[in-house]
Amino acid sequence: MARISGPPLLAPAIGYATLTLVGLVLGISGLRPTSSAADVAAYLSTHATEATLLAAAVVAAAIPLAVFTAVAHQRMRGLGAAVPGPTIALAGGLISAATLTVSGLAAWTAVAAAPLGDAPLVRALTTLSFAAGGPGFVAPFGLLLAGLAVPALVLGLLPRALAWTGLGLAVIAMLALFSLLTPALYALLPVVRFGGLAWLLAAAALLPRERARRPVRTP
Repeated sequence: MARISGPPLLAPAIGYATLTLVGLVLGISGLRPTSSAADVAAYLSTHATEATLLAAAVVAAAIPLAVFTAVAHQRMRGLGAAVPGPTIALAGGLISAATLTVSGLAAWTAVAAAPLGDAPLVRALTTLSFAAGGPGFVAPFGLLLAGLAVPALVLGLLPRALAWTGLGLAVIAMLALFSLLTPALYALLPVVRFGGLAWLLAAAALLPRERARRPVRTP
């Protein structure tokens, strides 16, 4: 067997999952994309602490996601995936981390702007936060999933059912991008975010650190 160097995948995956779930708890009873400008300003003025913590959790989650992406790219290449998939995953994961950062910073700025009394500005900032952390996040996140799932399926690095699930989530992620055009597709966003989160944890736990070499046949 060929030993593959590099840090474990599960650590950044767990870090990303933990911060994502913290954000879910903080934001589950908060604002919605359809909230009015007045409701947004009023909520952020009265729940500034919770909203600030949520914004910080979103920004923080981008860090382990970027680390996971880099380690997964290295792992896949070391396992013999000399195809575009790992590079596509690298691009998708880093873009996803960037959009999470934008989402969190926009939300943080909205909280800071709420006391100024400019409700339309605050509403615009929260809309940017939703766009970046919703459709802007899931589309490149789908690339991360597909870029890992395809070579894992071809090379047999993950159970076939898990690899196909990753591909299915990637397809849903591409469809969820069109929630920018219609709120009817908003329901796909949490499917990708949390379904993809579970997939990353499973892949991190099951993706091998080494790949068995085929025995050389002698005449």
